[in-house]
Amino acid sequence: MRLPYVADPPATSTPDEARILASVQARRAPNPLLPLDLALLHSYPVTEGWNSFIGAIRTRTTLTTVVRELAICRVAVVNGALFEWEQHAPLLTEGGLSAEALKFIGDAQADFSSESASSVLSADQRAVLKYTDAMTKTVTVPDEVFAELKGCFDEREVVEITATIAAYNCVSRFLVALDVGEKNHLH
Repeated sequence: MRLPYVADPPATSTPDEARILASVQARRAPNPLLPLDLALLHSYPVTEGWNSFIGAIRTRTTLTTVVRELAICRVAVVNGALFEWEQHAPLLTEGGLSAEALKFIGDAQADFSSESASSVLSADQRAVLKYTDAMTKTVTVPDEVFAELKGCFDEREVVEITATIAAYNCVSRFLVALDVGEKNHLH
């Protein structure tokens, strides 16, 4: 970490800070605060907004765990955020993805249009991964990539997938820039 982590738990100096800390602890419960939290808690207002936004992305969308975690894990791979990958890849395994599929997702150069991708990932999974790559690598999404995603998901899901990818691009950039977890740079 390029900055020292705050103490665990950090000291609070106002009731508002105590409320924000309690909300982060409640979202993480029964687990302890993560290094990410201990970095964010240098700024209670940023932590509060982050906790609310990322909490909604993680727990309040209609996306399946696999769809959500495919987007999150692929962002981690493309952006070299090992800490993010290690937090989220186990959820793909728990969701039923094979080790072979996980290895494919973890390859920064993977071609999700290939025959090998088709043998380990479903059409909707490949659409999410192609969309994630486009949003993360070039920001601009080609029409055919968007059409493929739209063919697999309804409008609400498309918005939720897009927001998940955008949010976790933010997360990975924060993690890598500050070297949260001291093990970023996945490739």
